[in-house]
Amino acid sequence: MKHLLSRTFWKRLPKKTISRWMGKFARHPVSRHVIPLYVKMFDVDLAPVKRPLDQFSCLLDFFVRELDPEARPVHPGKEMVISPVDGTVSQIGTIENGTLLQAKGISYSARELLGGDRELADRFSGGAFVTIYLSPRDYHRIHMPVEGTIEECIYIPGELYPVNKTGIRLIPGLFAVNERLVSLIRSSAGMVALVKVGATNVGSIRVSYDEEIVTNPRPEKPYCRKVYHGNVALDKGGELGRFEFGSTVILLFEPGRTEWLIPKAEGTVLRMGEPIARIIRPTPVN
Repeated sequence: MKHLLSRTFWKRLPKKTISRWMGKFARHPVSRHVIPLYVKMFDVDLAPVKRPLDQFSCLLDFFVRELDPEARPVHPGKEMVISPVDGTVSQIGTIENGTLLQAKGISYSARELLGGDRELADRFSGGAFVTIYLSPRDYHRIHMPVEGTIEECIYIPGELYPVNKTGIRLIPGLFAVNERLVSLIRSSAGMVALVKVGATNVGSIRVSYDEEIVTNPRPEKPYCRKVYHGNVALDKGGELGRFEFGSTVILLFEPGRTEWLIPKAEGTVLRMGEPIARIIRPTPVN
């Protein structure tokens, strides 16, 4: 009954409106006075931050802060897949029968995660996936896990439920219900899908390769796809985008292309740039 009431509460809450309000506040200059409290509340590590606190213009400016390059070295091995973000592994495993694990006893469809595209989902069936949760204290820029070209960007409108442990436990198929932005990357590991999942208080998700794309738009926009025909090439570790407040990244790999170098367990802490998998069947990138 408690879970049912909590689920009903989140369903009725005007999550998108609240997230937009939060985004407006975080962009306002007055919000810069909240930064020290935010740092203390979430125990943010300031050591690798590129600028001192008094140089940030607002809370959002601090939230999407840059780090000193040496703080997150990118593993140079061509066969290595790196973590695209700082975060914690929520789930890791194989896409079995077209489904991914959300939490113990809860799974969701790869096809639904990718916006209903059966052909695209079939490419990843039997492949590997990892779900990485970014907490409020984490660095929130997103980087390329492999060297490659951006083939498509897919915007999938949806809800903005929380993606913390409570939301994962309460909302079935959460990651296939919330708003998503999918970058499809052609690489030596084959096609890689980097799925950026929206959440409550995520004002927006942005990608560095296309300034026109923004999530949680007003007025709301329908599902859409933008094709780049391989014209957007990015190095491994190159900046791909950012969360304007925290959320989750899901990486999908085609079957037989990679092997994990990290434990297949929840709770593994990752840092951007460190190797998480090895490409075992590389192919040339045209």
